[in-house]
Amino acid sequence: MRPMKSMFHQSRRSVPSLNVASMPDLIFTVLFFFMIVTHMRSDEVKVRLQVPEGVEVQKLTNKQAVVNLYIGRKVESGKSNENTWCVQLNNNVVQPNDIPALIEQIRGGLSAENQSRLTVSLRVDKKAPMGLVSEVKRQLQQVYALKINYSATEFKK
Repeated sequence: MRPMKSMFHQSRRSVPSLNVASMPDLIFTVLFFFMIVTHMRSDEVKVRLQVPEGVEVQKLTNKQAVVNLYIGRKVESGKSNENTWCVQLNNNVVQPNDIPALIEQIRGGLSAENQSRLTVSLRVDKKAPMGLVSEVKRQLQQVYALKINYSATEFKK
């Protein structure tokens, strides 16, 4: 007697191939999204800094209303001058007395909503003289730039 064939045959199934025709469109869409959303630093730092470390560090929100102010040692042609401390406001190395006029100029270029949110982010070398920092803060008070953020790096154990 011949064995009967089973009614249920196990056939070999193959995995369907993946259609990658739309992959370039997806890649360019994601690339375009990140190009629009990413905020690149527009300041060229002209001072040398050793930023202090902090334990409870928070990121700034609404960076459109943030003015970067750096206090550090002056860098000239690749070398840092150990004795010369300077102040950089956005891309310009300035004297503390020039700060009020420049802040007013920056504030004038902002929208009305961002003018009220104007925040000055101080990135100060950890060995900078406190007298210079106090003078910068006094100049900021003259133009009512009272929202000040001190930048630091997060302390790593």
